[in-house]
Amino acid sequence: MQLRYNFRLYPTAGQRAALARAFGCARVVYNDGLRLRAEAHERGLPYIPDGELSRRVITEAKKTPQRAWLGEVSAVVLQQALADLNTAYRNFFASLTGRRTGPKIAEPRFRSRKDSRQSIRFTRNARFTVTAGGRLRLPKIGDVPVRWSRSLPSEPSSVTVVKDAAGRYFASFVVEVDTEPLPKAAGEVGIDLGLTHFAVLSDGRKITNPRWLRRAERRLRKAQRALCRTAKGSANQAKAQVRVARAHARVADARRDWAHKLSTQIIRDNQAVYVEDLCVKGLARTRLAKSVHDAGWAQFTAMLAYKAARHGRTFAKVDRWLPSSRTCSACGALADSMPLHVRTWACSCGAGHDRDVNAAKNILAAGRADRLNACGGTVRPTAQRRAGPGETGSHQRCRTHGTD
Repeated sequence: MQLRYNFRLYPTAGQRAALARAFGCARVVYNDGLRLRAEAHERGLPYIPDGELSRRVITEAKKTPQRAWLGEVSAVVLQQALADLNTAYRNFFASLTGRRTGPKIAEPRFRSRKDSRQSIRFTRNARFTVTAGGRLRLPKIGDVPVRWSRSLPSEPSSVTVVKDAAGRYFASFVVEVDTEPLPKAAGEVGIDLGLTHFAVLSDGRKITNPRWLRRAERRLRKAQRALCRTAKGSANQAKAQVRVARAHARVADARRDWAHKLSTQIIRDNQAVYVEDLCVKGLARTRLAKSVHDAGWAQFTAMLAYKAARHGRTFAKVDRWLPSSRTCSACGALADSMPLHVRTWACSCGAGHDRDVNAAKNILAAGRADRLNACGGTVRPTAQRRAGPGETGSHQRCRTHGTD
């Protein structure tokens, strides 16, 4: 499987200027290609093929006085910028015709030099190398110092140099890694994600929500106010914008580091992990949007997915309409309407439930059922306990009563 390994770069002043030149050239080539295709579409002309577009935007453009400076950067950088445009068009057409599932993708837009994130990509054709001294040698840029936090597991197929809004530079290597199966674990766990507790596990453990953004609000507010006091277009405004971006970067880095550690621990301790397929996009349109984005559920579940695939664990998302905190995990009975402030309840069968732990147990049960069904196993209970109309994971129950 392929993974990305990110490392911090510390280019010199001359190398920063060369990188800025490469960022600008890649952006111009991308915008020129987008403009040509947009004009052809407006005139009713055929779609310009990839090869012809490369010839007109790169090869012929270098021979003109207006674009002669494109020759100052690596040709691979320009080709990869045009490859990104072609990929964007293919994804847009696939989404438009229904061949691509998921949310609709908009048509490609022009890139701006004021974008907070700038990037260029080098492939093996560019012959980038890691020198004996541990520096990253990039064509027409030089040997850039790298802060190596770990060694690369294999020869990288490409490297993307990124400059973020905080002015930091990173090298993102794409490498092929072998699967590293972990020893078999006896446990399986269902995870109920939330805001009061970031995660509640089916074994009863509750992970407190760190609320990284909320904890940094005072520092962010101070930096934002200082930015608002600066004159538009001034040097002080540019410096204040970087200070705001660095404050946000610290929050994002802390959230990512914490999610990596938690996901690694969960994957190491459990043979199978099941989570609810939450509609984060819908929740982000509610009054809880700030807390939802601060939690970072999507980032956390993505980490669980790729770490499970690499280490031989089972990971699956359970339909958000199947499990319910109002369904008894012991007998499958559905409780009456339950307000959100009720955190514990007792079922008529005599079982007492913590609302969140009960939901996590139902997620685990639904995940196991889906797994057995996918493997051709028996999903329905045996003769000792027949499934009732309120059985956990019943589609009929969810359509009739809904979930909370």
